[in-house]
Amino acid sequence: MPYQTITLEKEDAIAIVTLNRPERLNAWTTQMNVDLVDAIDDANNDSSIGAVVVTGAGRGFCAGADIKDSFKARMDADTDAEADGDADDVRPARLTNYIEFVRGSKPIIAAVNGVAVGVGVTLMLPFDVIVAAESARFGLAFVKMGVVPELGSSHFLVQRLGFGNASEMCLSGRLYSAAEAHEKGLTNYVVPQDELMPKAKAIAREIAANPARQLKMVKSLLSANGSETDIGSVLMREGQALAECYVSAEHKEAVQAFIEKRDPDFRNL
Repeated sequence: MPYQTITLEKEDAIAIVTLNRPERLNAWTTQMNVDLVDAIDDANNDSSIGAVVVTGAGRGFCAGADIKDSFKARMDADTDAEADGDADDVRPARLTNYIEFVRGSKPIIAAVNGVAVGVGVTLMLPFDVIVAAESARFGLAFVKMGVVPELGSSHFLVQRLGFGNASEMCLSGRLYSAAEAHEKGLTNYVVPQDELMPKAKAIAREIAANPARQLKMVKSLLSANGSETDIGSVLMREGQALAECYVSAEHKEAVQAFIEKRDPDFRNL
């Protein structure tokens, strides 16, 4: 289907989603939210696709929320609602289960080509791998706009960066270079600009070669067990998943391929 704010391409078992408002540094809008989710959902429903890469067109990855589309629209809606005595019921459309959707999706790799601010950072935090160009910049500038972090970022930032680094980035609201962000643990890789997409695609293809069912299981386990304090619950979830894996066609194919000294073929099971 045609998209208003993104593009979707497919090649070699991966889907490439590009945020496509370059004239606004891909500033986030409610329509972009809808388009991004729809494109990832399209990839999830395509059996030929094993992983997704999300990047930005032009000089930016995503320069945060579009002020007019998001903050100003919300303020205007609240003003109108207050006049009608019903302020709590008027809000811009939001996908309330975005985190659950992303964590239940096929693996997603962020290829951060330029500036990423506010929601431009928080939208990628539940992704699986973050690759950044050396020219990328990252900012959690919520406090500078008189708001607080959202999209589960107060959880994922602590998980990725640790309490101290997450605190500094959120409380200062300043812009960090790709090197600084990588040192704090925000990114998996930082590469020269011309190597960004090749690196992100290579990671996506490597992941996509693995069995889809087990990839989903791994994501589910990491989501559920990443901050679990009850080791018994951790072991129980892993045990249940392993029991399903042991009788799966994917496990049998992997064992047989090892014995026959060949690469496993998970696509044709």
